[in-house]
Amino acid sequence: MSLLRDRIINDGKVIDEKILKIDNFLNHQIDPEVMHEIQQEFVQYFQDKGITKVLTIEASGIAPAIMTAASFNVPMLFAKKTTPSTLKNETRYSTDIHSFTKDITSRVIISKEYLSEDDCVLIIDDFLANGNASLGLIDLVRQAGARVAGVGICVEKSFQPGRQALEEQDIDVYSICRIASLEGNQVHFIEGH
Repeated sequence: MSLLRDRIINDGKVIDEKILKIDNFLNHQIDPEVMHEIQQEFVQYFQDKGITKVLTIEASGIAPAIMTAASFNVPMLFAKKTTPSTLKNETRYSTDIHSFTKDITSRVIISKEYLSEDDCVLIIDDFLANGNASLGLIDLVRQAGARVAGVGICVEKSFQPGRQALEEQDIDVYSICRIASLEGNQVHFIEGH
């Protein structure tokens, strides 16, 4: 059993049939040992893809993304949810991403300076549910003319349509833990990635 899966079982809190709270080790307080295992899995799976950049969205994806980028020895870039005054419209790529967890839509941006058609980008995020964050990041990569190597997910809620939405766009999705359901306040896993 993986450390991430073990921590989900022992420390995760099922809020309802759609929400799993694991902020005590993954996306608020962060367990470095869990992050180390996550980056090892992503590197092993995506090592032959020619990764030149790792991309995520602020803030929860930053920890696994920077660990993975460090292992690939490439830069990590994160899409910003607020636009700094130093980044004008003509110097950025932007897209709208809706968060069902927070029930808000954010205009996210990245500087054109840091993403180009020469890049092969690995997208990393903590959760995959409906797929909106990953699809938005894919849109940013494609605006730059870059190639998407794949999407690496720490925890996938397989009972929601995110994986299907990504696979419909021929995206290679690798999820470390796949959850079949949260019925009965229990985490039920799917074997495989």
